Amino acid sequence: MGTTTSLTADDLTFLRRPLHGFFTVAAGPHPPQPRPVWFEATDEGHIELFTGPGTSKIRHLVEVPRASLVVAAPVGERERWVSVAGHVEIVTTGAHDLAARLAARYWDLDDPARARDLADIQAQDWVRLLLQPDAVSRYAME
Repeated sequence: MGTTTSLTADDLTFLRRPLHGFFTVAAGPHPPQPRPVWFEATDEGHIELFTGPGTSKIRHLVEVPRASLVVAAPVGERERWVSVAGHVEIVTTGAHDLAARLAARYWDLDDPARARDLADIQAQDWVRLLLQPDAVSRYAME
């Protein structure tokens, strides 16, 4: 186990798999409410995800722009996880492109139902969240 301020090459390899992350925003007096999310780890070492502009995530992030993402290996693999905590920037551009990349990563878009699901996503308004790591913790069972 270790803690750093940035993602390692090994972290990026792990995070680029089609795994779900659990995203938690700083919620003030309310208990944290982690949500499963699609995400992308960038070459710059940031985490990106998308959400609706009117969600509770956005309302909380406007008040306190801090969040964390925890990603764990699936059942059947050796225990491993990466946790990223830091400042979140709300970006009004690029969310649809991110959604398309993530849909291709998580779904078989040759499936007509999934292609329709993506079209439905693309028809909605989204914002992009950019999580900039302040602390990265990790564990990998040897």
